[in-house]
Amino acid sequence: MTALLPPLRLVSATILRGGELQKRSLVIEDGVITKGPLPEVDMSGYLILPGIIDLHGDAFERHIAPRPSAPFPIAAGLRSTDREAAAHGVTTAWLAQCWSWEGGMRGPDFAEEVMAALETYRPRALTDLRLQLRCETHMPETRDRMLAAIRRYGIDYVIFNNHLPETLELAESAPHKVTQYAERGGRTLAEFLVTLQAAKERGRDVPRHLCALAVAFDALDMRYGSHDDPDGETREYYRIIGARIAEFPTTAAAAKLARACNDPVLMGAPNVVRGGSQSGNVSALHLVARGLCDALVSDYHYPCLAQAAWVLVDRGVRDLPGAWDMISKVPAEIMGLADRGTLERGKRADFVVVNAATREIEATVSGGRLAYLSGEAGARLIGTMRGVRLAAE
Repeated sequence: MTALLPPLRLVSATILRGGELQKRSLVIEDGVITKGPLPEVDMSGYLILPGIIDLHGDAFERHIAPRPSAPFPIAAGLRSTDREAAAHGVTTAWLAQCWSWEGGMRGPDFAEEVMAALETYRPRALTDLRLQLRCETHMPETRDRMLAAIRRYGIDYVIFNNHLPETLELAESAPHKVTQYAERGGRTLAEFLVTLQAAKERGRDVPRHLCALAVAFDALDMRYGSHDDPDGETREYYRIIGARIAEFPTTAAAAKLARACNDPVLMGAPNVVRGGSQSGNVSALHLVARGLCDALVSDYHYPCLAQAAWVLVDRGVRDLPGAWDMISKVPAEIMGLADRGTLERGKRADFVVVNAATREIEATVSGGRLAYLSGEAGARLIGTMRGVRLAAE
């Protein structure tokens, strides 16, 4: 693990604190935000904003397997993911790993390998990397195994997926796509179709399975929710069993039901940046404008988190404090992380330094440790830290 930054007082920057942009200093010492007359760093011309908290990202899959037929060691993929996240201002991130009948990189075997690799890598990580388990609903036969893995590796976040209906439909309407899924999981098309049919036949066991998981998750004080709710009825079904987080509802009706019940709604930042869903679902920008979205996540592209905040600002949908809260303060609240998400004294020193003119992130600090550094901000910080060392000598 990298060493903590020395005590520093960042001055003359505009910082986000208490829901407002303020011209004041930010002091860090021993990995937390504090106060005191410490060595100063002139950060005029910069914004200092809370570190980004990403509740769902699957870009790590591309770092592990840049091409489906060219996998690399999981540890190497995690290192690369960690560095990419830090470069884009992320200080806490949940990697979205499937537990699916699809097999291959999305099957239980691989999920357990990722959990083990992440546990080994975490002490050396630049950012706080965690794992979100994307649990396909039609796998009751794996419940005991999954719960054992959750307990062993300290998984704190699960999302229920049900991609079976759309995959069965594709098997009829576009079998070439299902062939690709089969090959990705190391199976023939015939073997994959048998897997799909077996999962379908377990349908009557799914409600009891999900209820049993919910009871176990509650006992472990975990957060859990559902993915791609297509309508209000589906969202209501999941919230009844305790799956309160609505991740990527595909329609405004599902998002409305969630907000009416005070269930947090998560949407993809790429959806905001691109101006719409890549899969043709409801526009995230539309939901944010209507007050039907609480937080944004990276989905498949880390750069879009900060970019989405600026899109909301430029379109007049949110001011900067409100937009940035959607990728920092609110995600922390959803996950019950009281030690981060804002720049209040006593919190973890998680923050990003943004060039006010270019909007580029030039430094990321996670837990008081330097995770990313570039540009003029980097030069100022390095110069000050060198001076601190010389004075100490």
